[in-house]
Amino acid sequence: MQPLARHHSIFFLIMRRLRAPLILLITIMAISVLGLTLAPGVDADGRVHYLSFFHALYFISYTATTIGFGEIPHAFSDQQRLWVLFCIYMSVVGWAYTLGTVFALLADRNLRQAIAMQRFVRAVRALREPFYLVCGYGETGRLICQALDRLGCRAVVVELDEAKVGEIDLHSYAADLPALCADAGNPETLKFAGLTHPSCVGVIALTNDDATNLAIAIAARLLAPKIPALCRAEHRDTAANMASFGTRHIINPFERFGETLALALHTPAAWQLLNWLTGLPGTTVERHRDPPRGQWIICGHGRFGRSMVEAMDAEALPVTIIDRDPHPDGAHRWVQGDGTGAPALLEAGVMQATGIVAGTASDVDNLSIAVTARELNPSLFVIVRQNHYANSALFEAFDADIAVVPSQIIAHECLAILSTPLLVPFLHEVRGHTEPWCAQQLGRLTTRLGWEVPEVWSERINLSRAPALYRRLMRGETITVDSLLRSPAAREERLACEVLYLDRDDDDHVLMPARDTPIRPGDELLLAGTRHARGDLGLSIANEHSLNYILTGTDLPGGWIWEKLSRRRRTHTAPRLP
Repeated sequence: MQPLARHHSIFFLIMRRLRAPLILLITIMAISVLGLTLAPGVDADGRVHYLSFFHALYFISYTATTIGFGEIPHAFSDQQRLWVLFCIYMSVVGWAYTLGTVFALLADRNLRQAIAMQRFVRAVRALREPFYLVCGYGETGRLICQALDRLGCRAVVVELDEAKVGEIDLHSYAADLPALCADAGNPETLKFAGLTHPSCVGVIALTNDDATNLAIAIAARLLAPKIPALCRAEHRDTAANMASFGTRHIINPFERFGETLALALHTPAAWQLLNWLTGLPGTTVERHRDPPRGQWIICGHGRFGRSMVEAMDAEALPVTIIDRDPHPDGAHRWVQGDGTGAPALLEAGVMQATGIVAGTASDVDNLSIAVTARELNPSLFVIVRQNHYANSALFEAFDADIAVVPSQIIAHECLAILSTPLLVPFLHEVRGHTEPWCAQQLGRLTTRLGWEVPEVWSERINLSRAPALYRRLMRGETITVDSLLRSPAAREERLACEVLYLDRDDDDHVLMPARDTPIRPGDELLLAGTRHARGDLGLSIANEHSLNYILTGTDLPGGWIWEKLSRRRRTHTAPRLP
C-alpha cells in the first residue's frame, strides 16, 4: 500500500464513521428549511409572505451555529417562530449526536494508528541522509540508538510496545527519531519504515522474539539484499535458519560471551584489548583482574549456563553445575539446588573453587548467589548475569568481576560492525595472537590513549576521501604511517591516534603496522584515537596545505595569487645551471 492510498484510507475511515451524523444533520437542515418556506409570515404591509429557499437556508444556517442575527427579511409570525423553536431543539439533538461521534472517533485506536502511520511514513520519506532501521526499542535498541546519535547517524525505530515508543520523546536525541508502534515482523511495516528507502544503510533486528527477528531477516534478504542485516538470535535453531538464507551478521549474546570468556581464559590481554576497542563511545573501561584457571561453579544450566560450560570445556577446566533440575546424563559434576543458599554452594566446593558464574534468568537470584559465594570465599572470581539493564545500580554496588549484560553485548557487536566494518577482521586476527603480543599492544595503546573507549574509524586512501594524500602517492612519493600521524598545528607532535590495521586491495593485510610502513593508494586504515585527532587527520589527508606542512614543515601560500607569486619567486631565485 502506497502512502497516498494510506491517506485516502484515513479520509474514508473518517467519512464512514461520520456517515450517520452527517446524514442526520443534512436531514435536519433540509426539514428545517422546507418547513420554514411553508410557514406563512407577514411583511411590513401586513400581507402574507413566504420565505424563499435562500432566506430560509440563510436563517437556519446562522441559527444552527448559534450566531443569531435576527429575523429576516421581516419579523416572523407566530407560526414561523413556532417552527423555528422546533428546529432549534431538533438541531441541538443533531449536533450533540455529531459531536459525540466526533469525540469517539478521535479516541478510536485504529484512527490514531492510521494517523500515526501517515505521519511516520511522511517523516521517513523526507529523510535524505543515511539511516539505520532499528526494529525493537528495548534495552538493546535504546543503547544502539543513543550510540548512533552520538556518532551522528540517523535511525528509524519500529517497536510493538506503545509505552516504549512513548519513551523515545523522553530521551534527548540530537536529531528527530521517527518511531512507529507496529509489528516489525510484517513486511509492509518494514517497507513503510524505509527498508527499501534509498538512504537506508542497514537493518538491526533487536526484538525479544526470535520468530520476529527471523521474519525481519527474511524480509531484509528479499526486499533489500544489498544492505547489511544485523539480527539477534537467542536460539541456535533460529541462528542456523538465518544463516541458511545468507544473513550476514547473527548475534547470539550468550554464545558471544562464551567465546569472549574462552578468550579471557586463554589470552586475557586480548580480552582486555577487545573490551577497550568495542566499548560504548564515551565510557571508560576499567581493567579487571584476569579470570583464573582452576575449578569453576556454574549456577543455572539454561542457554547461558550451557554456553559457559562449553567455554570451560574448551579450556579443559573442571566445572560443577548447580541447577534445580535433576542431574542429566553428562560428564560434569552436578548439584541439585538454586545456589542462593550456602548448602548448595558448599556441596559444589565453593571453598576450593577459583570462580563462579551466577547465570540464572533472575537478577535477584544471581545477586543472591554472588553475595553468598563471595562471603564464603572472598577471593572468588565472580561473573554475574544481569538480565535487565535497569538493575545496573544493584550490580554496580556489588562490584562483580564481570557483569554480563546481554543488551550491552549485542550493542557492542552491532556498533563494531556498523561504525567500522574493518574492525571485525582486525578483532578476528587479534584472537589468534599470543598473550605476550596482545599484552604489549594493549599496554602501548592504553599508555598513549588512556582507558576511555577511543574513537575507532577507518580512512580509505582514494581521491574522494583523501584527495591531497592520494595525489602525492600517485606521483610516486613515499609517505609512511609515522609521517602521516602528525599534528597539522605542530608537526613535531604526534596525533593521539594509532593505526590498528591496514587493508590493501591485493589482500595484503598488515596488523598493527610499524611506523615506517609506507602507505599506498587504495589502502584502508583502521585507526583508534581521540575525536580531535580524527578531525586533524581528516584535514591532513584532504588539504594540500596541511599535508605539505606535516610532511615538510613548510607552509604553502594560502591563495591562488600567493601561490602564483611564490612559484615565480622560486623560479627567479633558483640557481641557473651552467
